[in-house]
Amino acid sequence: MRRRGFIRALGGAPAAWHAAAQAQQANRVRRIGVLMAAGPDEDDTTTEPEARIAAFVQGLNALGWSEGRDFRLDTHLPKPSSEEIRRHVGALVAASPDVVLTTGTTTLEPFLQANRTIPIIFLSVVDPVGSGLIESLARPGGNATGLMQFDYSLSGKWLEMLKQVAPATTRAAVIRDSSITSGIGQFAVIQSVAPSVGIDVLPINVRDARELERGINSFARLPNSGLIAAAGAGVLAHGNVILTLAARHRLPSIFPRRYLVDRGGLMSYGFDSLASSRLAAGYADRILKGAKPADLPVQAPTKYELVINLKTAKVLGLAIPPILLARADHLIE
Repeated sequence: MRRRGFIRALGGAPAAWHAAAQAQQANRVRRIGVLMAAGPDEDDTTTEPEARIAAFVQGLNALGWSEGRDFRLDTHLPKPSSEEIRRHVGALVAASPDVVLTTGTTTLEPFLQANRTIPIIFLSVVDPVGSGLIESLARPGGNATGLMQFDYSLSGKWLEMLKQVAPATTRAAVIRDSSITSGIGQFAVIQSVAPSVGIDVLPINVRDARELERGINSFARLPNSGLIAAAGAGVLAHGNVILTLAARHRLPSIFPRRYLVDRGGLMSYGFDSLASSRLAAGYADRILKGAKPADLPVQAPTKYELVINLKTAKVLGLAIPPILLARADHLIE
């Protein structure tokens, strides 16, 4: 009897060891890599990586995860150059974290090129399917999922809002990065909306600051002109140049990010980057509990912000329509 009891006990040992191993795995401190290219300059206080990381951690806290006890961050904030980003990608891949949080195509694409197994949560990608980064929004496939920056239809709203705030506008320059899929897609949508609002649109491609300046200076020679800055790292990297030229030529302008309106741009309409960062915590929670990115649908942002700079409107001699004032999330006075 004692022998049979011993054998039964021995037979149950693997199950006990497996349970113990699972408990140990569940209780270990998880490693979350963060890869976010630094903003175009140090004054970007709205979308700076630190603010987005803090919002992400807040989201994890709300789901019961505590930094230090349950997870630790391995944060990489490279300068926005391909060489620097790839260097940090290599360091993260070597560290083999449990999941990685990235922002934008500029960091997501090189990470996917370097590794196809570490789970990735992305933020602020305009067209992940069109860019070939995932298979579909419903079933991303591979090792990446996350939140889009917006649906392309938002681009048309920029033109509509520009016409609302500056009814005399008959021409608009669209600053876009033609080297990326989203730059082409955004302009296509704006161009499709243009006839319905009575505005002719012209693309100005972003390659370097001098070319951008020549393009805007030439465009602004004719009256009743406005300006749209499309979304994309290449465009936002020249944010201060665009703001300076818009002010010099008294061009009504609309941007995808609030911080450019804080600096003097007329208005912005775009996703709430901090709200999206908090939503990303939900992906991390599920992945760290065993879900696969391939099975987690990509989401669009749940909150968009309209910000209007009333001081700039006054300088331009524009009266903001009551419908936009009522709709605005923030008014800068």
